Amino acid sequence: MQYDVHIIGGGLAGSEAAWQLAQAGAKVRLSEMRGGGDTTPAHQGDSLAELVCSNSFRSDDAESNAVGLLHAEMRALGSLIMAKGDEHKVPAGSALAVDRDGFSAGVTAALDAHPNITIVRERVDTLPEQGMTIVATGPLTAPALAGDIGGATGAEALAFFDAIAPIVHFESIDMEQAWFQSRWNKGDGKDYINCAMNREQYEAFHAGLMAGEKAEFREWENVPYFEGCMPIEVMAERGLDTLRFGPMKPVGLDDPRTGRWPHAVVQLRQDNATGTLWNIVGFQTKLKHGEQVRLFRTIPGLENAEFARLGGLHRNTFIRSPELLDPTLRLKARPHLRFAGQMTGCEGYVESAAVGLMAGRFAAAELAGRTLGSPPVETALGALLHHITGAAVAETYQPMNVNFGLMPPIPGRTKKADRKKLYTARARDAFADWRALTAA
Repeated sequence: MQYDVHIIGGGLAGSEAAWQLAQAGAKVRLSEMRGGGDTTPAHQGDSLAELVCSNSFRSDDAESNAVGLLHAEMRALGSLIMAKGDEHKVPAGSALAVDRDGFSAGVTAALDAHPNITIVRERVDTLPEQGMTIVATGPLTAPALAGDIGGATGAEALAFFDAIAPIVHFESIDMEQAWFQSRWNKGDGKDYINCAMNREQYEAFHAGLMAGEKAEFREWENVPYFEGCMPIEVMAERGLDTLRFGPMKPVGLDDPRTGRWPHAVVQLRQDNATGTLWNIVGFQTKLKHGEQVRLFRTIPGLENAEFARLGGLHRNTFIRSPELLDPTLRLKARPHLRFAGQMTGCEGYVESAAVGLMAGRFAAAELAGRTLGSPPVETALGALLHHITGAAVAETYQPMNVNFGLMPPIPGRTKKADRKKLYTARARDAFADWRALTAA
């Protein structure tokens, strides 16, 4: 089969990179090991762009939130991931959450139907010696290829832990105790199920988290947790009330039975389009499965909960991108190789897809014999790319979600309440100028 670019890995980044290249007229070979006899510790099936953790793309607010701004920029660039996310959206207040199965099936169908894309179910164990390649195998790269990447980068792979939250069947939730309301009462919707706890119930739950039997990972000692996806029991270790200021925050949530805020609240978010599955928000965990069932059934309203999936923990791997990659995501030592997705050290579904989008566009420009300038650092895409390829110190490099702190500060004195909107307004202008320049 003749192709212009070989993409290794059919996750969010690889799928987006393939789409961008194919839409630009390039022939793409997309290699994905799942479906060819291999799998990973976290994936459930063999669809492309499978969401292994949450079903949320986080805030869709492009006026005052950095990830919402990233959504908007990706939509403007014809992102397949955003298009299918919008198509398979489920209620989640101001966030963009998706039916995970419908979303990945939609991405798979779109890529499979594209005349410029050939999907090959195969495991790739070594990096190609020649030919334009995008490596987007993600944090769960197969051991043989991970070892070869380590050899090519000349550095020991870095890592952190990611955790997965459990999913509950809706019909097993006691709605006589639980109620629908927006997350922390933001907005007019009723997109979350709320389970209230009084002080005694909360303190007993906290004690259960502390005492519960947990999975041990001795071979992964000294691997840090990612702050944005930390196991709930690790958060609980920081203090009795830590969870009440985090995932179990009761602010703005009036219990219909009392008319008052509870001591703590457990929230569940719709996980599929039909509303039959709901995930427990912020309840990523490394508790053993039996302990999860026992402890989570002490939550009021979940006494008879049936679990479609229990929580878990897996190791994510990334490279020292600021040291190793050029501004177009090419490996400096072997420029025919580009890297994309979480392996570059971004964190989050949308961020992974965004880096895949840029890798695909850079590769398409190179094939066409032209240079594509990087998006300005004032934009969400540009700030994320700059963090990955040059802003951070390689020795202390850590995975990062997109955030306004990656952008240059707003000059002059500004009111704190206005700052986020100033960032997004500046970003929109910079993005429009870049689009006009690159389209010329």
